[in-house]
Amino acid sequence: MCLAIPGRIVEIVDEENRIAKVEVGGVRRNINLGLLSDTQVGPGDYVLIHVGFAMTKIDEQAAAETLRLLHELGAYEPEVEQFRSSLG
Repeated sequence: MCLAIPGRIVEIVDEENRIAKVEVGGVRRNINLGLLSDTQVGPGDYVLIHVGFAMTKIDEQAAAETLRLLHELGAYEPEVEQFRSSLG
């Protein structure tokens, strides 16, 4: 299963190329913010991530609710493991 998972932006790594470092379940990796070209995001913001791309900006409450639902569905650990394993 491949779902979008919430992550918190911890830093902007490359502003020109729209690359940010995000944290998901204690794992940090770089993602592409290019699909959010009309949206301002920065450290502390939450985004929904799918296959290395931020799909949309969400607020902290929506991130917490999404994480709760993923846990409830049993989908959280597989998604975090996929996120972790994509580090290369």
